[in-house]
Amino acid sequence: MMDPYALLPGVKVAAREAGRLILSLYDSGQYQSEHKDDDSPVTSADLAAHDYLDKALRGLADIPVLSEEGGDISLQERESWPRYWLVDPLDGTQEFIAGSGDFTTMIALVDQGKPVLGVVYGPVHDLMYFAVRGHGAFKEVAGETSQIHARHHDTAPLTRLRVAISRRQDVEWVKSRLHTDLKCQLLPLGSSSLKSCLVAEGGADCYIRIGPTGEWDTGATQCIVEEAGGRLLDLSLEQLSYNRRESLTNPNFITLGDARLPWQQMLVQPE
Repeated sequence: MMDPYALLPGVKVAAREAGRLILSLYDSGQYQSEHKDDDSPVTSADLAAHDYLDKALRGLADIPVLSEEGGDISLQERESWPRYWLVDPLDGTQEFIAGSGDFTTMIALVDQGKPVLGVVYGPVHDLMYFAVRGHGAFKEVAGETSQIHARHHDTAPLTRLRVAISRRQDVEWVKSRLHTDLKCQLLPLGSSSLKSCLVAEGGADCYIRIGPTGEWDTGATQCIVEEAGGRLLDLSLEQLSYNRRESLTNPNFITLGDARLPWQQMLVQPE
């Protein structure tokens, strides 16, 4: 039986090394950019991190690697995998190109369809979030590690909702997704992973994502968020699935700090 906790130190090293490769291209500006068939951007930094992680993770545990930059594997082949690495080598490619610094490397270990280990590393700020199922969630920055917890509303009445949003998203559109009289404080960030991790550490109450994402965009953060006491669900408030469908595209989803709030009444379903 594979012990995810024993793999964690090696995964953290691999995430940092992938981040170093990305950061060297980011700082120098010496990278190439093009668009995939779905019109999303990809750069030589994405590909360099993918190539490195594909080898490094197989060296840690000889199991398949499913990466955003190598995700064209049929369900017929994938459904035979009891466990595998799920990787987004560079989450936030648009932020990388724009020069905001809000991008990360994401690594998850998925076992029997559930993320049991998650690491998210932001190289610009040397910021890492990580978790292993049953061991809590943690944040490491400037050499200091602390356990993180999602924000729960046990005592004081809730008067304000803190909502993580994309820097590139229309503010009024985001507000229209929430049917609530609560005041909404909007917290703009770059990559999807950083917004979910902000919920995990109690800095935001929720993050709503409507639009295309892949399973590699949520695997690592789902483990981190859940170990911090939050939830990552589709907009019907059902659990996301991994490696169960031919398509690896996620449904629209929401990251919640406190799942006990009346989210079903507060969410406006997109048409």
